[in-house]
Amino acid sequence: MFRSRRIITGYPRSFWFLFWGRLINATGSSMYWPFLTIYMRDRMAVSITVIGLLFALNSAAGLVTTFIAGPVVDRFGRKWVMVLSLLVAGVTLVVMSVADTLALWVVLMIISGAFGPLYQVGSDAMIADLIEPARRPDAYALLRTSHNVGVAVGPAIGGFVMAVSYALAFQIAAGAQFFFALFILFFVAETLPRREAGQPVPADGGYRQILRDRPFLAFCAAYTLTGCCATLIFLYLTLYAKESYGVPESQLGFLLTLNAGMVVTLQYLITRFTRRLPHLPVMAVGAMFYALGVGSVAWGSSFYMFLVSMAIVTLGEMIMVPTASTLTANLAPPAMRGRYMSIFGLTWGVSFGVAPVIGGFLSDNVAPVAIWYGGLVLGLTSVLGFVLLTWTLRGRRAAPAPAG
Repeated sequence: MFRSRRIITGYPRSFWFLFWGRLINATGSSMYWPFLTIYMRDRMAVSITVIGLLFALNSAAGLVTTFIAGPVVDRFGRKWVMVLSLLVAGVTLVVMSVADTLALWVVLMIISGAFGPLYQVGSDAMIADLIEPARRPDAYALLRTSHNVGVAVGPAIGGFVMAVSYALAFQIAAGAQFFFALFILFFVAETLPRREAGQPVPADGGYRQILRDRPFLAFCAAYTLTGCCATLIFLYLTLYAKESYGVPESQLGFLLTLNAGMVVTLQYLITRFTRRLPHLPVMAVGAMFYALGVGSVAWGSSFYMFLVSMAIVTLGEMIMVPTASTLTANLAPPAMRGRYMSIFGLTWGVSFGVAPVIGGFLSDNVAPVAIWYGGLVLGLTSVLGFVLLTWTLRGRRAAPAPAG
């Protein structure tokens, strides 16, 4: 009890506003996104390859705006970028609830991709502003816990809501986005350090310095491959389980509930352990869990076997994600946090663009099960990348923050 009270009182009020707001937002959002591929396939009657290309288009739009977001967040602040992102996301979801043509979905995926990453860039930079380096691993872990409490509840509810009305799930998710935007607008203060305000942004957006940071870029490349594994299982597992083995939506929601439930109950304890270890070896271990979890889907044939695969992937997620965010925040100079977070955000953007196309191609041209063998190869390659990077750097820039 004493430790819990010390944890709660150790962070500023704005941090806890983001914590609770993210919980509400994640609950609404997770009601629809685990079933998005099923919904798109039913509404448009298109191939999995076409769905993969739509997600690639979504990602491409996000890559462009992510580059722009970093300098904007560093110059004008974090708050308004986050609010804009959430408001546009809410409007997009309302339209998705009635969209039934490929042309309209192309437009919606571009808009969603363009504005979606802006929130994450602003949020990650704001946390780095609010929290001192020694406490950042715990702060990012707590935010992930908040997010995953929502994800634990949302898919379980969403599976039953989707069975009645897909449109209703989208509308509830849109309401959560609008609520969170207003919550930030009225309760979260701007955190941009004063010494940054009004400083001119270099002609290259400030990215030339980052492009010379080879250890950071190598880390991002390896993390992108891990992100491809995560994208495959979170995007295609529900569709694969339903079409190949007849698992109903009412059960599929619990795959994501398991993922979120494990994060809620175990994330903080795992982070308290991993924060004491060198970051890059931790990343290699986490990537191995991702690879094995995604690959094991190929040998599954029932809902319960898919649960095991999801549990393995979730262990990798809990090991890697807070560690990756912390490493990025620690490497970034204060005046460039937004830009470093932008490049870091590109890892998921690239993964989300590449992996759906790879998965769709393998499913349509080889066999549905080939998705998971492809994911296994990508995951093992990322493990090799982290191992080589660890050996090359010998801990020079990847040491963990001092324990606090």
